[in-house]
Amino acid sequence: MFTESFPTKDGKAKLVPSPFSDADEIPDEEYPYVLNTGRQLEHWHTGAMMRRASMLDAIEPVPVISMHPEELEKISVKPGDMIKVTSRRGELVGYARADAWLQSGQVFIPFNFREAAANLLTNPTLDPFGKIPEFKFCAVRVAPADFQRDARRADRDRASLEA
Repeated sequence: MFTESFPTKDGKAKLVPSPFSDADEIPDEEYPYVLNTGRQLEHWHTGAMMRRASMLDAIEPVPVISMHPEELEKISVKPGDMIKVTSRRGELVGYARADAWLQSGQVFIPFNFREAAANLLTNPTLDPFGKIPEFKFCAVRVAPADFQRDARRADRDRASLEA
């Protein structure tokens, strides 16, 4: 497609430069990380479709939050621990995953997990030129999830009740 010409009067493409501008919300002292959202190989569509595919859901069954291994270490989190990501709009919890391909300061959350709906955190502000919401970028903070301790306590309590 378009190897010979474009569907314009003269057959040439019209390219319009767009000036660079920062995102509406950039990291700061309170929210020092950049959240990127996107797809996973196993769940390339929304959860409404892909989570119904039992084979794919078995491969990637739980919500993950990926960060560079050094960033996880900075917040005293190991892969598999529960972590909480908070933005100015909300918070969610998922399992920490180390991903050396991410840069320091980046957090990646796939958008397909209903139980960790990444777009609840993102910024709905529209780009002034493209009129596209900033669903792929916002400032967040990350911390170990407080309820891990409580979940272990609940498991212990449940076991003692059953005994």
